[in-house]
Amino acid sequence: MSLTEVAAQISDLAVHHGFTVAVAESLTGGKINSRLSAAPDSSKWFAGGVVCYKSRIKYEVLGVPEGTPVITEAAVSAMATGLADLMSADATVAVSGAGGPSGQEGNSPGTTWMAVLVRGAIHTELHHFPGKPEEVLIETEERALNLLHNTMAETCSSSQANLQSSKEKK
Repeated sequence: MSLTEVAAQISDLAVHHGFTVAVAESLTGGKINSRLSAAPDSSKWFAGGVVCYKSRIKYEVLGVPEGTPVITEAAVSAMATGLADLMSADATVAVSGAGGPSGQEGNSPGTTWMAVLVRGAIHTELHHFPGKPEEVLIETEERALNLLHNTMAETCSSSQANLQSSKEKK
């Protein structure tokens, strides 16, 4: 499935289930924001995003604790949570990593952390994408959008199952 199709499916979930979506991205430099803003009906559900390439923006704007290494699970979790608060969003995705060609913070090129926060539940992933910086960015965008979509879909499925279970008990 193309990234345009994934973004369209995120749009469909957001419209039909009342999500407000936002993005915090570092190494991808706005690619995820651009993809979502071009999706159908984005003005109905896309709050926007923060491109926080410099570490101090992660600390000052998104609430990552000062001094926390920014290519860590703790950092992307804080970014996703801080963004949700900043934009009143209930579905956020945050990415940070070392795109290359050299490493950062002791992480090899291609090391990428991502977090998705959907209605209070956070999911994180660590990836080691091979290739040139451009390839790492493409892989990061793809995986982050798919993680966001899948987590939103699972949340909707769980909500439907819980609703059905409640009706059956009555």
